[in-house]
Amino acid sequence: MAQEIIEGINPTRMELLSIRKKRILAEKGHKLLGEKRDALIVNFFEVLKKRNELKKEVVDSFKSAGISLGEAMTRMGYDGVEVMSRGMDPYPELDISTLNIMGVRVPVISTPSEVKTELPWSIGNTPQALDDAAKGYRKALERLLSLAEVEGSMERLAIEIEKTKRRVNALEHIFIPRLKNTERYITMQLQEREREDFFRRKRIKALMEKRDRIERETSVS
Repeated sequence: MAQEIIEGINPTRMELLSIRKKRILAEKGHKLLGEKRDALIVNFFEVLKKRNELKKEVVDSFKSAGISLGEAMTRMGYDGVEVMSRGMDPYPELDISTLNIMGVRVPVISTPSEVKTELPWSIGNTPQALDDAAKGYRKALERLLSLAEVEGSMERLAIEIEKTKRRVNALEHIFIPRLKNTERYITMQLQEREREDFFRRKRIKALMEKRDRIERETSVS
């Protein structure tokens, strides 16, 4: 298969210098994008490890809180637990912002500082299981928010990794080879012209020497 070159190229020395500069720039860009891709992948697996840890914590937290809630319902009854839960304050609105990681905007979910941690009932009048359930679900919710933040980071990092991979592959397999082929093509064309010019000058020189020799011989005779 014929090697692809950039179409519409005029094989001149100026064009050769221009193509060579573009090729060098593309190779530098390829190197930088490759380094970015590798760093993003490392970062992705660090976040993945954190995600797996958080996921386990969320499952364990909900499981532990559920056991405590079941025990509280056994001692107080469903209606008794429901009455107590009505005194719980709603969770405040979350503060969602973004953080820049190597050009990738990842979500940051901040827990409001005004979240109340005290329970709305007297500890002496309720079983310990109800307190454990309330605190356990609070912890589970906080872990769940952290997990959502990490999941969002993973998704955006994965998108950026895929985008960077495509750019690296395009430079490596399309643009840089095309620039190299074009540079090689122009160089060969220029060398061919130089050879033609050399033989043309050599031929002209030989013709001029022959003419001079004939003129000298004619003048002598």
